[in-house]
Amino acid sequence: MEAFAANLRKRAEELGLSNAEVARRAGLSERRYGNYVTGRREPDLATLVRIADVLGVTPNELLSGEHASKEHTAEQLKRQRIVAATQSLGSDDLERLAIMVEALVAERTQ
Repeated sequence: MEAFAANLRKRAEELGLSNAEVARRAGLSERRYGNYVTGRREPDLATLVRIADVLGVTPNELLSGEHASKEHTAEQLKRQRIVAATQSLGSDDLERLAIMVEALVAERTQ
């Protein structure tokens, strides 16, 4: 599971997320998530899926490191950060975000 722990750290770093933030978004305590990041424990399947959702990858990518081997441009990483951040938003917040993004696009196209 050491590869899994390394993949967690690498992906969170790519997204600019601290361990505490990943834990919060996944609904985990910092201590519990810290056990996964250090390789002391392995998550159950449901927890693995939640963590993968927060990090914007599949569980298989976290386990295999498949995602880590892909090259990403700075723009792709920014898009991935945005998508990962939206995973923890509720319906009302998503609606507000959609309105803000649409307003930004409308301003840029004028």
